[in-house]
Amino acid sequence: MPAPDPLDTAAADRALTAGQAVILPNPSPLTYVVAATTPRAVNSAKARPADQEVALWAHHDTAWHDLVPALQLRPGALRTALTLLRDELVTLLVPVRADAAPPDWAGAALRGGHLLLFGARWQPLSPLLARHPRLYVSSANRTGRPPAATAAQAAAMFGPGIPITDADRLRSTDTPHAATTMLRIAPDGQLTHVRPGAQDRAHGPDPARYLEHLGTSVGRV
Repeated sequence: MPAPDPLDTAAADRALTAGQAVILPNPSPLTYVVAATTPRAVNSAKARPADQEVALWAHHDTAWHDLVPALQLRPGALRTALTLLRDELVTLLVPVRADAAPPDWAGAALRGGHLLLFGARWQPLSPLLARHPRLYVSSANRTGRPPAATAAQAAAMFGPGIPITDADRLRSTDTPHAATTMLRIAPDGQLTHVRPGAQDRAHGPDPARYLEHLGTSVGRV
């Protein structure tokens, strides 16, 4: 079977370069997200307070390496955190060191001594992500509404002012979708379930089952 045509990300590229927000896809069963090169643009698109925290999209190796010195994680836990971000595609709260502040550009992702990180690198978006190594991200929804599972839902929710990269032909749109599961990782690698989402839902209603799965597949130190 021939490879699908590449995604048309030209409009998203222009908007990101101009400092504007865009709506981008994730692989199923994750929903679409709002992304921008500034946290203010993300919050403006979602019609919420400009200073509200947003996740840092640490998809680029350079961004991750710049964050590592500020993370309060043992070496094994550091590897676990990167695996959770890259392979499990969760949103992760990572503790920061008291004696090494994170870079200034990460400040908008700070929550109670933790950085709020997202790290998915879906291959169809790779060219676009490579051109924009530092992004901020949040679920593609307005307050009180579920995140958009399809490009059409995103368009209906956000209107024509925000470019949408439609990747529904590469996604399983007939299956249930949800925002990412949120986890917290401790310095020793111990994981805590913070928010239900697409990843833990596949393991049943008890979040402990998902944590048990991670303990086997990802490992904890």
